[in-house]
Amino acid sequence: MRSWELILYAVAIPLIGIYFSLRKGKKPLNYIFLAIALALYYGALFNVKYLYLFSPRFNFIIAPLIYFYGFDLPGLAKFIRNRTTQIVLLLVIYVTVVFFIFLAMPGDYTTKFLDPKLMRNPEMYERIKKMFGVDDPWYVKYYKHMKNFFNLEMGISFSEYPKKVEEIIAERLPRTLFLFLASSVLSFLLGFDLGKRIAWKRGGLADKAATFVGIVFWTIFTPFYMIIIIWLFAVTLKWFPLSGFVTPSKWFNAPFSAQSVFLRLLWTELFLLIMWIVGIVIAGRLKTIKAKRTAVWTSITTGIVLSIIYWMTNKMGAYALDIIYHLALPTIALVTLHFAGDMLVMRDTMLEVIKEDYITTARAKGLPDRVIRDKHAARTALLPLMTSFVIGLASTVSGGVITETMFSWKGMGLTLLEATTSQDTPLAIGCLVFTGVLVLFAHLVADILYAFLDPRIRY
Repeated sequence: MRSWELILYAVAIPLIGIYFSLRKGKKPLNYIFLAIALALYYGALFNVKYLYLFSPRFNFIIAPLIYFYGFDLPGLAKFIRNRTTQIVLLLVIYVTVVFFIFLAMPGDYTTKFLDPKLMRNPEMYERIKKMFGVDDPWYVKYYKHMKNFFNLEMGISFSEYPKKVEEIIAERLPRTLFLFLASSVLSFLLGFDLGKRIAWKRGGLADKAATFVGIVFWTIFTPFYMIIIIWLFAVTLKWFPLSGFVTPSKWFNAPFSAQSVFLRLLWTELFLLIMWIVGIVIAGRLKTIKAKRTAVWTSITTGIVLSIIYWMTNKMGAYALDIIYHLALPTIALVTLHFAGDMLVMRDTMLEVIKEDYITTARAKGLPDRVIRDKHAARTALLPLMTSFVIGLASTVSGGVITETMFSWKGMGLTLLEATTSQDTPLAIGCLVFTGVLVLFAHLVADILYAFLDPRIRY
């Protein structure tokens, strides 16, 4: 560690923490939390074996949480602190459960992936077993596993040797996020808009037809539906490619890799999502519905125009279009499946909100139906749908097994399936644990969004 780094991390940061604790702390318990946090922090910083749990990085995670328990934080900050602590504990439990599930599986690394010729040499076989720690007690294996996990060292994939698990996840994750982020946002918008409209005019023809269609798509057998989509649009009409995510002939002499284009497309997608959110934030400060819609559409249009200009000037536009062309069919399949659930959730919640007293009061004041529906009822009814959207978005990282398998989309879902079937334990554990981290984080985001979307909720 360099001298300036030592001064910064070992002196400056702890002094700042001590200063705020002495200034804000009023009880002996505050200083106890400070002492524990400093012990964990310095134990991790100087790699003192008996002062860190699992690994130094784990100490760097829990030391700030313990430190903030020494303060009387306001409502939302206190809630975030408590929920973050719960998430860390749940993460440890989740990783532990995944570890023992795979530990209970029959066989071991040496019997699954070693060359049978090596098995004939007892000395070589025993040496390799010792190297892999096959005969270690379960608690030694568990400690090594937790230490490696919090050091972000998930091991080497057996089926794709010598690639590291984290490298494979970094390669496959953008493909899954790109596919499911696009389909999730589109299905959310479609389900939200249709749900609020049919609920507001309950009992009409549109309500009955949309509800029937929604139930059909919500209950249909997913693999069967995917086969129909592929047969109709890819085989019969030949509008879209049958499978895969690129056309190999177009990428034969490409000056860059498909992965780099995927990453840029993902950033473009996130940029458009941010522009949409910015439009919503601006619209929230405006008064009329017309002004709100103008703000949202202006923000979205600006984002689309800037994205088109970017892809037209970076010489990757043609290759990006090829990926989008392959993306279209699985996106259509996912949107038609997922929007049904979003629409039904929005409809049922809207029907409950309409019965509330403040909706009756708004009608008594003579407000237009569109204002009551969009500004008062739909905002409150959005809460369960938003929770479903955020958590569902995180869980689709591994939940797209069927979709990615049917369309041969080499993402996290297909990777998890192949790792499990080939008994590639490190890769399977890495995929499952990574998904668990995203789902736990999504729960925290959903809880925070509740405080902003519903003025009745205060932490």
